[in-house]
Amino acid sequence: KSMHPTSVNGVDDMIRLGDLNEAGLLRNLLVRFKEGAIYTYTGSILVAVNPYQLLPIYTPEQVELYTDRRLGDLPPHVFAIADSCFFNMRRNRKDQCCIISGESGAGKTESTKLMLQFLAAVSGQRSWIEQQILEANPILEAFGNAKTIRNDNSSRFGKYIDIHFNKNGAIEGARFEQYLLEKSRVCRQAPQERNYHIFYCMLMGMPPDQKKILSLGHAAEYNYLTMGQCTTCEGRDDIKEYASFRSAMKILTFTENDTWEINKLLAAILHLGNVAPNALDVSLTQRSLMTNRESVSKPLTSAQAVDGRNAFVKAIYGRLFVWIVEKINSAIYKPPPDDPKHIRLSIGLLDIFGFENFNNNSFEQLCINFANEQLQQFFVKHVFKLEQQEYAREDIIWNNIEFNDNQRTLDVLAVKPLNVLGTDATMLNKMNQVHGKGDIYMPPKNNHDTQFGIRHFAGVVYYDCKGFLEKNRDTLSNDVIQLIHTSSNKLLKQIFHNELSTTEKRVPTLCGQFRQSLDSLMKTLTTCQPFFIRCIKPNDFKKPMLFDRELCIRQLRYSGMMETIRIRKAGYPIRHTFEEFLERYRVLLKSSVCDPKTVRDDSVLFDMNLVLQWFL
Repeated sequence: KSMHPTSVNGVDDMIRLGDLNEAGLLRNLLVRFKEGAIYTYTGSILVAVNPYQLLPIYTPEQVELYTDRRLGDLPPHVFAIADSCFFNMRRNRKDQCCIISGESGAGKTESTKLMLQFLAAVSGQRSWIEQQILEANPILEAFGNAKTIRNDNSSRFGKYIDIHFNKNGAIEGARFEQYLLEKSRVCRQAPQERNYHIFYCMLMGMPPDQKKILSLGHAAEYNYLTMGQCTTCEGRDDIKEYASFRSAMKILTFTENDTWEINKLLAAILHLGNVAPNALDVSLTQRSLMTNRESVSKPLTSAQAVDGRNAFVKAIYGRLFVWIVEKINSAIYKPPPDDPKHIRLSIGLLDIFGFENFNNNSFEQLCINFANEQLQQFFVKHVFKLEQQEYAREDIIWNNIEFNDNQRTLDVLAVKPLNVLGTDATMLNKMNQVHGKGDIYMPPKNNHDTQFGIRHFAGVVYYDCKGFLEKNRDTLSNDVIQLIHTSSNKLLKQIFHNELSTTEKRVPTLCGQFRQSLDSLMKTLTTCQPFFIRCIKPNDFKKPMLFDRELCIRQLRYSGMMETIRIRKAGYPIRHTFEEFLERYRVLLKSSVCDPKTVRDDSVLFDMNLVLQWFL
């Protein structure tokens, strides 16, 4: 069979593809990618293929070019999606959101930054608040991003940026929400991976006199920075990045004392990683137990002491990160004025960790993949379910399009959070009893195996449940809490305020906290008009202009792009309310009654039907 001309030359909107199959879809992206066109539409959905190089398509001139243009008037671009969000927010007086999804290394964070860049430019203010919002990124990336095998600047946390606008479209403020920082990276990195950027930047960029005060040396001297046998990152200048970080801290109103106190905690983390188990503080080498209302000290083994030290270090870094995000929000968030006439609208940008499947998957991967399942269901609901339900309500003759629905996987994962009592083994037994007979959950192969499998929308992932419950508890021993209580470091006490408070209720589990945050996020997204950017990683080697067909088709399959094209092509993606239709085409109406309030009068409806005939 000869190839359709659209498959030979490529199209900028895949709804117009003549060869509506996987091969045609893949070839279209490949043809455009080789021509330097990394963006392609599927209706209003943007597919972005990571070029792994800087392209000259994000200049101020490009921002101006894509401002106030209808989607599709110009070649596909992330700026076009940002402009559509901004235009729809102002026209419809409705909050917007953009869900940016894809695997690690697909370019989600860069797409988010470009969206922010465009929105800051078109809001028209050129104000201090816009600069502050943009400068939050270097800080968050320093503390939340790291070099991994797949990505030299991998976000190891999820974030939702809610940008607030007044009725005229000027930015009034913003707020960052962070999700599930990968705290384990502070103590352990895989081969050829680094710890968080901030440690290497600090050691390279800090003035010698400050390093001397903190007894700091080179990255190669610290256990926590050398577990991956990788202390440098090609193409990344840690000295320059530290200067950018310091500049951003000042713009976000962090004082010199704030920065110094942060450096002290980071230095303490590095030094703790080098301390031998037998030289640790007594609070980290023994555990106090209550027996018959008496406190008894129990010595810990070397392995237990190391685990306790690592738990303490992870807790410090995790709570420091939360404190930094709160400080940023205190600088950029402006409460709405106490005026009922004041209109505040928002555009939310979601940049969250991609689907993960490693050789060894643990509790963190289960949480990350659960979040991805939730977002995939949000996509499925908006692109397939609501669309076809609308056609049924309108009595439109329609052949339902089959699509992969991940609701059953969510039903398995969205059970009651893991019990904090018991052991990993009892948890596994309970899961086997509840889910063992289904096809979503795969029990261990034998009684000694600690791995179970979950059939995700992106494929089967096997998880090792060893350490699940301990990670889920996410608590510190009373001995460590007492150590913090007696510390003279004010910032340390501040970030552990909840733990030190005697009135504080029992700390919820990590799974419970994450579920609560995720539920809140999904409720927020549900109230917004959504846009979607599907980021595609073209190869596993971070090489420019290299397109791995097998890797790309796998991503296109599990993201549902084939089914999306079918429903967009066969369906009715453009829709208006009666009021919007009348407002747009009122010049064609014969009736002199053009008030939207009378839009449902029979005479006006009759005239509107006549207008519709022009389009049929």
